[in-house]
Amino acid sequence: MQHSGQRENILYAVLSGLLLTASFPPSSLEWIAWIALLPLFKSVQGSRPFQAFKLGFVAGFVHFATLLYWVIFVMGHYGHLHWTVALLILLLLAFYLGLYPACFSLSCALLRGSRFASFKAAGVWVGLEYIRSFLLTGFPWCLLGYSQFERLEVIQVADLVGVYGVSFLIVLTNAVIHNLLGERSFSRQGSMAWELSMAVVALASTLAYGFFHLHSADGREKDPGSALIAVIQGNIDQAIKWNPEYQERTVQTYRRLSLSVSGRKPDLLVWPETSVPFFFQEPSELGRQVAMLPRETGAPLLFGSPAYKREKGATSFLNRAYMITPDRALSGFYDKVHLVPFGEYVPLKKLLFFAERLVVSAGDFASGEKLEPIGPPPLSVGVLICYESIFPELARAHVKKGARVLANLTNDAWFGMTSAPYQHFSMAVFRAVENRRPLVRAANTGFSGFISTKGEIIDRGDLFQEEVLLATLPLGNSTTTVYTRHGDFLALGLLVLGLINLLYVLWYDFRKRSPRPSLKKT
Repeated sequence: MQHSGQRENILYAVLSGLLLTASFPPSSLEWIAWIALLPLFKSVQGSRPFQAFKLGFVAGFVHFATLLYWVIFVMGHYGHLHWTVALLILLLLAFYLGLYPACFSLSCALLRGSRFASFKAAGVWVGLEYIRSFLLTGFPWCLLGYSQFERLEVIQVADLVGVYGVSFLIVLTNAVIHNLLGERSFSRQGSMAWELSMAVVALASTLAYGFFHLHSADGREKDPGSALIAVIQGNIDQAIKWNPEYQERTVQTYRRLSLSVSGRKPDLLVWPETSVPFFFQEPSELGRQVAMLPRETGAPLLFGSPAYKREKGATSFLNRAYMITPDRALSGFYDKVHLVPFGEYVPLKKLLFFAERLVVSAGDFASGEKLEPIGPPPLSVGVLICYESIFPELARAHVKKGARVLANLTNDAWFGMTSAPYQHFSMAVFRAVENRRPLVRAANTGFSGFISTKGEIIDRGDLFQEEVLLATLPLGNSTTTVYTRHGDFLALGLLVLGLINLLYVLWYDFRKRSPRPSLKKT
């Protein structure tokens, strides 16, 4: 009977992992996130801490292995690694990420029966997400709150507490429902009514706040104006993109698509990451053709190109974004600060020697040194290159330094026809809401698009298509949100409280187990 119960608990954990994955794009089943943890809570119920840790790991491993399956395609197709090696990399990544749900389940087992255990569990989940966002360079891909990117009434609260606030609500709801279904062992009986009431208030307040923002003006002190922005999606095949024989064809594709909208007199043209597949900083005929385009269209041009710098005899390569004005002046450039592990550099090269070939395909880059917007006011643009859009602190830094628009330049051709481009696009929605700045997304093969300050997807192109997208976006002004000013105070606070709670539980348990000295009569 005991072995049968263990198998049942493992199946529950597997089910939670699959439900978590199902709540993310490309599926439209985001509502599943609000119940996805119920099977895991069921499996952990009554389990010893170490058993709960193992069950949480099973759920996490299944979730991340199915969520990030596209790693095999990227490593195999573009990294030219054998599929067994690519699979090994995925399994190692899922193993590492699975440790976070494992620690969450362990914490739930330790906190079981305490007052307000539902709130404590939600706080632990958010604290662990926060750690995942910076530990080992950080990988906050598809945090639980991102699953709600299309639920505009839910995500407006991100301008106060970021994506972590939405994650907190989802986990809290799961925990409270678990209690309501009769699993009385999770929270102390006396606090359950309070937990339910407070959870209802938190959810209702979030929805009311969202409804207010969606149906009211932004409330800015003055109208900052607007800009007509054109995004050019060239759909350049990744297999030939860096071939010198195809560089002229690439430039001509982008010029042709850009000139097609010159009659609309756009205020800004945006090309994707590394859309200019050569060193623009070096004089060349193709570089001259790119530099002439702003004068021909009358609009500044923002585009990506590799760059390099030489210091003390050493050459460093950079993933750069340039902006050129119609008078052919360089308005500024931004070098990517947060690089993609295995895509732009190999961490721990001596240990992970087998992954070197992927970098040969993608380029071995160095990090940029500063975060600041480029372009003349009021069209000051905070550039996020590739997966920098999944790091909230980078967008915040740009806005705090005066960015009126956020622009995500990316090349999701690496992902192929997998779920990764859908997931990548969904996370950018939160950067617009958190900072109340419109976001422009230019991708080589999709998804390109425009996102309003309320997180509404104004327009979105298709995958593997030539696209020219136009939209008039209101520019942000000097007003900044609570989240822009103070960042992840909620996540950090919950992390500290979670650690304090766990230390207290461990200390209390130690005190109970310690033998007390007996008093003998003399």
